[in-house]
Amino acid sequence: MYKYFDTHAHLDMSQFDEDRDILIKKLQDENIGVITIGVDKKSSLEAIKLSEKYDNVFASVGFHPIDAKEEFKWEYFSEIIQNPKIVAIGECGLEFFRIEKDSEEEKKRQIKLFESQIDFAVKYDKPLMIHCRNAHKDVLAILKVKKQKYGDKLRGIIHFFSGNIQEAQEYIDLGFSFSFGGVITFTSDYDEVVKFIPIDRILSETDAPFVAPEPYRGKRNEPIYIKEVVKKIAELKEEDLAKTKDILVQNAVNMFALGVKL
Repeated sequence: MYKYFDTHAHLDMSQFDEDRDILIKKLQDENIGVITIGVDKKSSLEAIKLSEKYDNVFASVGFHPIDAKEEFKWEYFSEIIQNPKIVAIGECGLEFFRIEKDSEEEKKRQIKLFESQIDFAVKYDKPLMIHCRNAHKDVLAILKVKKQKYGDKLRGIIHFFSGNIQEAQEYIDLGFSFSFGGVITFTSDYDEVVKFIPIDRILSETDAPFVAPEPYRGKRNEPIYIKEVVKKIAELKEEDLAKTKDILVQNAVNMFALGVKL
């Protein structure tokens, strides 16, 4: 029974080394669930270890388009994917913001890595945790082709969505959902797209330890700050906070097949 659910955090990172157990215990005390995200083989293993240690922590395993410098090995991940605490594949996708503008070779590498994880996620019936910056056109093109092949078996969320309303509609048409984090609390840039997206397609995240929400800007972000994100979503949707909390938790339960009934 979760009061809040943070669908994207990086609890394995060194920023949490001194107080990780204390932080997660605090989340347990407040009935907050969290998915900790793998970006390469090492962080994916750490995510699994944390999920096995704490009932309220779940794992997503995969290779980030930039942070992982190796190929996604099906053989290896096929051996660990049966772990029931693994609820998603990713953080995978395309990151064109941090590469040279005309680096076609790098773009091809990322696309190959992304497509491999899409196929893996469908085979093992897991949603995708998609990272996308400066690449919505390419991500959408890939997903449209894969959707024709896989149908409803292809699903997932666009993490930290930064696209426009038109792009949001294209993802909605493909059956995808979106997660928003602390950035929506201190800029109005996301207001219209949050208002546009149906609330049953929205999930809450922190991306901790990055991008802390108001009133914690400048500090280390923590999953417990998910409360501020949910509060802002309720405000933008002009919806009752208690109702919004329940809807967003249920969205997470449904997306990640958590087996929790509210």
